[in-house]
Amino acid sequence: QAQLIESGGGLVQAGASLRLSCAGSGRPFTDYNMGWFRQAPGKEREFVAAISWNARNTLYADSVKGRSTISRDNAKNTVFLQMSSLKPEDTALYYCAADPRPLRSTLPGGASDYDYWGQGTQVTVSS
Repeated sequence: QAQLIESGGGLVQAGASLRLSCAGSGRPFTDYNMGWFRQAPGKEREFVAAISWNARNTLYADSVKGRSTISRDNAKNTVFLQMSSLKPEDTALYYCAADPRPLRSTLPGGASDYDYWGQGTQVTVSS
């Protein structure tokens, strides 16, 4: 079982950048594909980005494509989400999640495909 702790959120102005981190513990980090999701008040949790266990494959939501980069450091059991050109609509609680089926043929974009979740880190973008 994976334990996940997010960090790096904060209050920033539109146009700024942030790097979110998610530190994992428990099973070897390479046992998991990793994903980032976000949930704004009154809205459903939505997919942001995913990265395969070996970092060879990535997947992004259209809403962040070109503005965000997901990466991971398996030696440090950490996954990152670098976000730039932030917009007020990026305001949300950001969660990282672990998918324990690393050999699946495609990266999962649905929340139900991820078994383990962190508590989230708040990102607020002011206009």
